[in-house]
Amino acid sequence: MASLKDLRNRIASVKSTQKITKAMQMVSAAKLRRAQEAAEAARPYAGRMAAVMANLSNSMAGTPGASPLLVGTGSDETHLLLVMTADRGLCGGFNTNIARLARARVNELQRAGKTVKIICVGKKGFDQLKRQFASLIIKMFDLKAEKTLNSAVAGRIGDEITHMFEAGEFDVCEILASEFVSVISQKPYSKVLIPAIDAIEEGVDRPDTKGSVYEAEPDEESILNALLPRYITTVILSTLLENSAGEMGARMAAMDNATRNAGELIDKLNLLYNRTRQAQITTELTEIISGAEAL
Repeated sequence: MASLKDLRNRIASVKSTQKITKAMQMVSAAKLRRAQEAAEAARPYAGRMAAVMANLSNSMAGTPGASPLLVGTGSDETHLLLVMTADRGLCGGFNTNIARLARARVNELQRAGKTVKIICVGKKGFDQLKRQFASLIIKMFDLKAEKTLNSAVAGRIGDEITHMFEAGEFDVCEILASEFVSVISQKPYSKVLIPAIDAIEEGVDRPDTKGSVYEAEPDEESILNALLPRYITTVILSTLLENSAGEMGARMAAMDNATRNAGELIDKLNLLYNRTRQAQITTELTEIISGAEAL
């Protein structure tokens, strides 16, 4: 049985841990609010950008001059997976769930005979995937040093992907990230980024133009070529912001659970401490009485 001193040290240690988890919960709650506001602020622009792309893609998808970024290369032999996770842990199963989805997708593509390449955005996804797919990971973006997620950050990722596509290094690009549903619910998902027309068809409700005809200057092809890289950057930024909100929500929930578990453990240790102390006092009293009777 542990001594009273050992139990006191254990209780003090758990109380210190409880203070840390409570502080982390409060910090995550504040960051979650900011992350939600940033994600919500980005949605109108992303929605309008997708609507514009949907209108333009209507007339350009079947033309010979359509950009490969829009319609693809005509092949799907090489797939690039853009796996977005957090740079830090202590957020429950947030990173693990995304990594699990990535493993399942890699295995599915490899069984179909496809070539797979991986770009990791976030250190935790890289740490988990490199154990099994180190040879497939071609780049890792560590965002720990970034104070805010903005268009410049998304632009670096988008430029890297666009240059790789133009160099013929892949045919299809998919994003694997987490959808922020609520503080206690984050849903991992996969969506196509390139060819862009697949993402546009899936994510946009086409507006009813009521028979209106739009004319574009200088021409639709030039506008599409200029907007497609920006559209890709917009999708990446929107996904990063949603992923960040999910990370903060998951961390807040995990730290709340840790704080409550620490409180329950403290109660159990206090009960054990009191019982041990009572048993020790009873033993001492029994020894004193027995000694007195012997005299």
